[in-house]
Amino acid sequence: MNSQPHVVRFNDVSATYWELKAEIEAAIAEVLRRGDFIGGRALGEFEADFARYCGAAHCVGVANGTCALHVALEALGIGPGDEVITSPMTFIATAEAITHTGAKVVFADIDAETWNLDPKAVSAAITPRTRAVIFVHLHGNPSGLLEVAELCQKAHLALIEDCAQAHGAQVEKNGERRHVGTFGALGCFSFFPAKNLGAFGDAGAVVTSDAALAAMVRQLVNHGREDKYRHLRVGYNYRLDTLQAAILRAKLPALDSHVEQRNRLCDFYEARLSTLDVRFQRMTVAGRHGRHLFAICHPARDALQQHLRSCHIETGIHYPI
Repeated sequence: MNSQPHVVRFNDVSATYWELKAEIEAAIAEVLRRGDFIGGRALGEFEADFARYCGAAHCVGVANGTCALHVALEALGIGPGDEVITSPMTFIATAEAITHTGAKVVFADIDAETWNLDPKAVSAAITPRTRAVIFVHLHGNPSGLLEVAELCQKAHLALIEDCAQAHGAQVEKNGERRHVGTFGALGCFSFFPAKNLGAFGDAGAVVTSDAALAAMVRQLVNHGREDKYRHLRVGYNYRLDTLQAAILRAKLPALDSHVEQRNRLCDFYEARLSTLDVRFQRMTVAGRHGRHLFAICHPARDALQQHLRSCHIETGIHYPI
């Protein structure tokens, strides 16, 4: 008899494999049969499917979300002497990508309710050197996006959306729902295994409706290549491999149902925790939260985490200070 206690995992990354086992294994087998591991058919198919899902004209698969942010900035020509505004409440990759271009990272404060960039703080941070804003959809929350997008338009700044935690998130504008990643010049996604749409390793993508930017990103991620041995610029080996693309394509049709399920679970938690001394992340825009994570604020955070650990419930701190 198994006497081990049941552990509530923080994120069971194998769950979607068991749910979609037949589809995933068939997709992998097809790549193995064809042997087109780099730049293969499944890559192009996934790029087309994901662009269609997001409502963008183009998608370029990349090696991971950090690469996506890096090449998005480079495609816009951002480099030394430039400033890029972003959120301090994010994974290090957001600021890291800016630093890799030689540009200066400028942190603007977050809104205390949404935990996303505060549009007023973004406006105050703009200088003559500002070239772009990277808007982070923290935990999948798109709140503040429309205001920041309008700011960027008025100030003639490029907007890059960091959608690493926001697969499936939507924003309503003029009575129409649109997926995140399509409100700025480029949208950057990570498909790290723990994401709403996760690969079985590292993977990422850049989406855009600007054909020139898409062509530049495609060159940058593949050694600046125009064709096999003709290179127009210094690029990177940031390609998404065909196996990961095939896995992502097999999982993509289930994404919307998974995001809806995440929203139902978070609503359940909020309803039952609302009488306690906790604060929830607010969504202040019409649309759909991506619900990558369910996060709360509590005055005795560490003690609460220890209590949950004693109950065999895994938690994380996003992000520790």
